[in-house]
Amino acid sequence: MKLAGKIALNFIEFIFLFLFLYIIAGITLPYICINDDFKECENDCTAIYLLTNGVHTDLVLPIKNSYFDWTKYVNTLDTKSKKTNVNYASFGWGDKGFYLETPTWADLKVSTAIKAMFYLGSSAMHVTFYEEIELNSRCVRIKVNKKTYLKIVEYVKSSFILKEKQFDKINAPTYGNNDVFYEAKGRYSFFYTCNTWTNNALKAGELKACLWTPLDKGIFYHYKKLD
Repeated sequence: MKLAGKIALNFIEFIFLFLFLYIIAGITLPYICINDDFKECENDCTAIYLLTNGVHTDLVLPIKNSYFDWTKYVNTLDTKSKKTNVNYASFGWGDKGFYLETPTWADLKVSTAIKAMFYLGSSAMHVTFYEEIELNSRCVRIKVNKKTYLKIVEYVKSSFILKEKQFDKINAPTYGNNDVFYEAKGRYSFFYTCNTWTNNALKAGELKACLWTPLDKGIFYHYKKLD
């Protein structure tokens, strides 16, 4: 019994130490900037956007331009509205179970959270289509050149699972009239969240990014002066 009690105590101490170190890392590392010398493009630029709902970040890209055409892989006719006059697509990577089973925080189940945080689920890409993008406290614009844009496109594209050279659509209820879910690569965890994915997209494009972040606040901190 004494041995079992000691093991249980050590386990509890480990959990508290892990949470303490995780919180410290989550507070400090997002504010350490890499690619701090990044300057916005001035000529022949493409505008991309970072969008947050206060918790989760999306990367917003032109639906089509002279460099890349997302309509070859995503179809607005798969949405409820079936709008075709869209100019942008936002990409948000995340845990598939969380996306599909938790349309609101009130729907969150303990089992869903545990699977997501402990690398036990699969992932999905949430794609939302927009006619226009409004700049505000939750949306910032970054002007990039062709080379940077194509690096980001490749990063986003490589996060999808392909099925017969197309993104693999998930037949499930969506959040609104202009969005759709697709199967994605990777697994969500404490260490790799939706915001980590977005931050890594910025790293892939050699843009300003956090050293590491599980949250959206660090990402927006580095871009708050751009607009």
